[in-house]
Amino acid sequence: MANNNSKTAFENMKYEIAREVGVNLKQGYNGDISAREAGKIGGNIVRKVFQAYTGNSYPTERRGDTSR
Repeated sequence: MANNNSKTAFENMKYEIAREVGVNLKQGYNGDISAREAGKIGGNIVRKVFQAYTGNSYPTERRGDTSR
């Protein structure tokens, strides 16, 4: 179970990223944001955590890449 410090750090990161990508995320209920906006926040969280954990930039998929 995560402690309060890690939850607070995650919350701070979530709101910071939302500001960076231009999504108006507010405290509490955010069911009015679009799936695209939520995805922008989530995707950037994954990218930031990946970079912090590995020290490498997050691999991006190239257009036309059908390997997945």
